[in-house]
Amino acid sequence: MDFRLTDEEEAFQSAVRRFGDKVLRTHERTIDAEGRIPPEVLKPMAELGLLAMPVPAEYGGMGASAALTELAAEEVGRGDFSMATAVFFLLEAGWGYILSRYGTEEAKREVLPAVCGGKAFLGIASTEPTGGSDLAGMRTTSRRDGASFRLRGEKAFVSGVEEAKSLGGGHLTLSKSDTGGFNFLYVPTQSEGVATQRFHNMGRMGISTGGLTYQDVRVPEKYLVGAEGKGFEYAMEGFSVARTYVSAACVGAAERALETGIAYIKERKAFGQPLGKFEGIQFELADLYTQVEAVKWQCRRAAWLLDTYTLKGDRSHRSEVDRAVASVKLTAPQIAFESVKRVMMWFGAAGYTKDVGLELGFRGIMSYLVGAEGGLNIMRIILGRELLGKEFLPYK
Repeated sequence: MDFRLTDEEEAFQSAVRRFGDKVLRTHERTIDAEGRIPPEVLKPMAELGLLAMPVPAEYGGMGASAALTELAAEEVGRGDFSMATAVFFLLEAGWGYILSRYGTEEAKREVLPAVCGGKAFLGIASTEPTGGSDLAGMRTTSRRDGASFRLRGEKAFVSGVEEAKSLGGGHLTLSKSDTGGFNFLYVPTQSEGVATQRFHNMGRMGISTGGLTYQDVRVPEKYLVGAEGKGFEYAMEGFSVARTYVSAACVGAAERALETGIAYIKERKAFGQPLGKFEGIQFELADLYTQVEAVKWQCRRAAWLLDTYTLKGDRSHRSEVDRAVASVKLTAPQIAFESVKRVMMWFGAAGYTKDVGLELGFRGIMSYLVGAEGGLNIMRIILGRELLGKEFLPYK
């Protein structure tokens, strides 16, 4: 077992960190204030190959492994502390991978080059106003109509509703099939019959969150992802990938919080000595550092499992993958949030101001605690299922 990064991985990580320091940090406050990720950020991201990294080169991506994409997610989370750019990044990476793997050739050639070039948005639409993970209660339906599908229903708490309108693009949308099972359809947001609504979040302002309403939307057959009725399987695979990158972004944000805190407690003095000399803060730092290091390697193991099994189509280790991904998605947001909160407290009243900047991460990371890419209790349900067996699920 070798924990060392390859020379290529180290060089790539360093390049993304430089991008984070030079571009993301200088724009993060503007991203938060203006509620958008500007071209000055998306263009260099595309040039560096950061958009939809796992997509094969023939469709405009770099064919990156999950391990390499995980490293990039760490640095994007470290660079833009608001987490908005990290959300954009992981959506393109996770769902770009799914479309490149299971989409039709026509859809891949139409959609993916624009996504990889930062000229279109690609996201996921699965949550509904009545619930997120209760698929049995899903009301959005799709029925075959010749060489197309007719989509009706409503989705809520969807990331990128405004970006898909302004840039172009759409969402991979999960719906109940009239013939049984679920269909996974790419739905361009500018399709006739699609209406959008923007919600107003407390953080992560640079990427929109909102609702999508489908009023008898005609979706051409070319936009069907995978086999008809099998959409649930593709969506769950996508969530495994995306949740790993969510966790990696949280690791990066946590490391930045600790770096900010360490620099402060070395310099700030109280009672004639630096804060860092007080055991109360030293011990807290030691605990936080240990937790962040542990979850970082837990996250990198999840990416390794994806590369070793999931991305090769090997389902024989699905339980191991599900346990690893659910564990890290359960743990990383909580540790990141706790790290930011504690460092804010080291700063005292200054930590509560926007001048220090820690509140950006405080607001952004919270989105991963309350539900983005799966809430904490859903991760616990997945772990309970894998540890005890399906007969212990709280629902049929």
